[in-house]
Amino acid sequence: MIPNRRVLVGLVLAWLASGCAVPIAHLYPPSPDEPTVPVWVVRHAWHTGLIVRRADVPAGVWPTRDDLPGSAYLEVGWGDRNFYQAPEGTLWLALRAALWPTDSVLHVVAFEAPPEHFFAGSDLVEVALSTRGFQRLAAFVADAHATDDRGGAVGLGPGRYGASRFYLGRERYLLTTCNVWTARALRAAGLAITPAWALTATNVMFQVRRAAGSRAE
Repeated sequence: MIPNRRVLVGLVLAWLASGCAVPIAHLYPPSPDEPTVPVWVVRHAWHTGLIVRRADVPAGVWPTRDDLPGSAYLEVGWGDRNFYQAPEGTLWLALRAALWPTDSVLHVVAFEAPPEHFFAGSDLVEVALSTRGFQRLAAFVADAHATDDRGGAVGLGPGRYGASRFYLGRERYLLTTCNVWTARALRAAGLAITPAWALTATNVMFQVRRAAGSRAE
């Protein structure tokens, strides 16, 4: 029993420690003399998404970068395929997404106006990433795309608003939720964020503000 108790205690301590995330030193925060790349985190009720400047994403990194040309910004979100694409979410779709491993999708929106104007009234946080941190975030998003035999994204039709489209995701939707996915992307960029705690949009925005605020302290 004692070894089992030690294992249990170790797991509990590891779980508690996971809530004390620290920045990844060589990624975040950027050094004072280092150029930075802005990203934005936007909240849509229960969901969060990431916004980047299209020009900051190197050509060929995202298979969806140029599918919606002629815009300055791209918003990308991730979620359950059936729930995200449904005109209106239902309790059954929510339960199905929560309890069964289901296909995921990415929702990519292209727009020209600055994020604070395009998403006026939405909860929005800007974060200045290091160049290397942004490269890691871009690679994380790229890896989330399912691709066809030619390496292209698998389109699933028009998106929810504006100039947008859905694309098939690579991961299954179960333990990774939309908000956990957002947190994982930001953690890849070096922010002091704990994805395991980011089950709600409220928690994501709280962690992002805390992580971004720590840079100025």
